[in-house]
Amino acid sequence: MPEGDTILKAARILHRALAGASVTRFEPRATSAIRSIAIGEVSISKVDAAGKNLLMFFTDGFVLRTHMRMSGNWHLYRHGERWRAHPDQVRVLIATADWVAIAVNVPVIEWVRERDLPHHAPISNLGPDVLRDPFDTDEVIRRARLRLGEAVAEMLLDQTVLAGVGNVFKSEILFAARISPLSPVSMLSDDQLREILAITQKQMRANVGPASTGRNTTGRMNTEEKLWVYRRAGLACRVCGATIETARTGENSRSTYWCPVCQLTISA
Repeated sequence: MPEGDTILKAARILHRALAGASVTRFEPRATSAIRSIAIGEVSISKVDAAGKNLLMFFTDGFVLRTHMRMSGNWHLYRHGERWRAHPDQVRVLIATADWVAIAVNVPVIEWVRERDLPHHAPISNLGPDVLRDPFDTDEVIRRARLRLGEAVAEMLLDQTVLAGVGNVFKSEILFAARISPLSPVSMLSDDQLREILAITQKQMRANVGPASTGRNTTGRMNTEEKLWVYRRAGLACRVCGATIETARTGENSRSTYWCPVCQLTISA
């Protein structure tokens, strides 16, 4: 699933290409995307992100909200450029004089009136966005404390607590914090949670900065050594040499990775 950093970068690319341009063609190929647009009269005012949601704002007062889940993404092409997707995979097509944007295999598509967006449940329920300022650390901790018995790995994925973190960063953040993903949030101190959130900001914001060359949590230049633990089950820890472990955790059985030596399990 694309994480908040990926969605924000996609929004920035789409914004640079489409913002201020009139819609010259609109094809809703998913039932949830069907809406009448006055071609040539309506423009795209901006494209933004909220956690893992990509939001495309139109000058007629509507917002197209898309969520990629595990399979979706947006493609951007010049007119006449060959698509890297089959037409059957396209769920929305939006064109301007210079560009064609297509939503490929995007499972969640809906129109929301811009005035209703702040109160629209998928958006209004989001916790503070780790990629936005000001970032309210105290509010994240307050929300986390309401998740009695929840493991810290699942807390990081809970978009109603903290918006933007996904499965890759979940494991990488907790390795950097030296805390086992299986540790209950209730057993962590506020200082430990603050450290986790500081690492979360540092890692994710580094990946959307102008110098970013892709996700890199180790700081190493070797492209084979950019991550500490994610997808490294059975391999040696880059710090202590112990064998990286993995398990499917949480109600969605997402893969979690950790070092049993470097990461402390905090329990009652």
